[in-house]
Amino acid sequence: MQITETSAEGLRRDFKVVITAQDIESRVQTRLTEVGKTVKIPGFRPGKVPMPILKQRYGQSVMGEVLEEAVNDGAQKAVSENNLRPALQPKIEVLKFDPGQDLEFAVAVELLPEIEPADLSAVEIDKPVAPVADDAVTESLGRLAKGRRTTEKVEEDRAAVLGDILLINFDGSVDGEKRAGMNGEDYELELGSGSFIPGFEDQLVGAKADSDVTVKVTFPTEYHAAELAGREAIFEVRVKELRAGKDAEINDDLAKSFGFDDVDALKKAITERMEGEYGATSRLRAKRALLDKLAELHSFDVPAGMVDIEFEQIWKRLQDELARGGADAEDEGKDEEALKAEYRDIAVRRVRLGLLLSEIGRRNNISVSREELNQAMFDEVRRYPGQEQQVFDFFRKNPQAVESLRAPIYEDKVVDFILGTVKVNEVSVSVEELMRDPDEEEEAAA
Repeated sequence: MQITETSAEGLRRDFKVVITAQDIESRVQTRLTEVGKTVKIPGFRPGKVPMPILKQRYGQSVMGEVLEEAVNDGAQKAVSENNLRPALQPKIEVLKFDPGQDLEFAVAVELLPEIEPADLSAVEIDKPVAPVADDAVTESLGRLAKGRRTTEKVEEDRAAVLGDILLINFDGSVDGEKRAGMNGEDYELELGSGSFIPGFEDQLVGAKADSDVTVKVTFPTEYHAAELAGREAIFEVRVKELRAGKDAEINDDLAKSFGFDDVDALKKAITERMEGEYGATSRLRAKRALLDKLAELHSFDVPAGMVDIEFEQIWKRLQDELARGGADAEDEGKDEEALKAEYRDIAVRRVRLGLLLSEIGRRNNISVSREELNQAMFDEVRRYPGQEQQVFDFFRKNPQAVESLRAPIYEDKVVDFILGTVKVNEVSVSVEELMRDPDEEEEAAA
């Protein structure tokens, strides 16, 4: 086997590999001999089939196996003999091969760059933190109490206002024809909730208990029932009772309805949940600041193939968002080439940071244990209540799916290691500031 380097430019190395016809023939003979030990051909004992017959029957398929093996061996040898660190699988192109002739093929290898991380102890970032305020806990308790709200009949003879709840019977028609689904009995309708067709609830404001109201509305043009979309309808409504909502009292009984011993235990649980949410957001903000700082401190070439893969993933997600109408307002109206250039820059940044984090992790012996992978798998399973067994079976049958959980775990471990090395300044901010999108902050500053 003859390996010749033909090009060395940037992170790319090109080689020409020649495997002689004699080597190919020797490999074919060896493989056919192995085949002959097991195949059964009428008239011959196993291991005694003549080589010409083996060639006639199995020569073509064996040649395919041998060529594939020879090409892979040549590519691996080109990499190992030159002490290369490939970023991706080498690209192989067969240049020449005819039966009885030498095999010639080209091997193109993209290399991982040599990375020298900056002195992390000299890095300094700000980490926004916000305390859980008592009024936030009280507000959360209020929402829980509202969720346990009950209604009670209003004995006072008065007209309904927004926020009241009417107990109604209703019967609707379109062009004098009654339609299925346009009637109901003893329905509790909160005025102002927007749960009925636009305009329906507004016409019941001012109604009194034990009264009849004729409501005229027009179905929205994008109504889910196409046969009713955009059409006028008349509803005969009988207002049976006027009711008022009453939130549950914030006491031990409310706490027990949520599975806690008393209201203090409920408050403690709410506080801990909020602290967890604030802490997770604070860490994300610190991580973003850290990655911005690392991107600022490091500049090295990255493998074009890795950038292409990352860009394609980003671009596909963008196209999916555009199809759903959920694209970023900043992207609307931009030329496609300008958008591609912008997102390719993002792809380059992501690849560079990924390689940098990987190198920092390698130098500091950071790894992901099997226990951590299993925990991530179980966490993923719990995200699908009622389908746990199906998700678990999917992971069991697809080990590569479990392995796909390794990268985010590894990244988090490396980021945590770096955050423990750099200087982190905790900056007190309001909850609103903590939860605000950093991109919005940058736009406001600009």
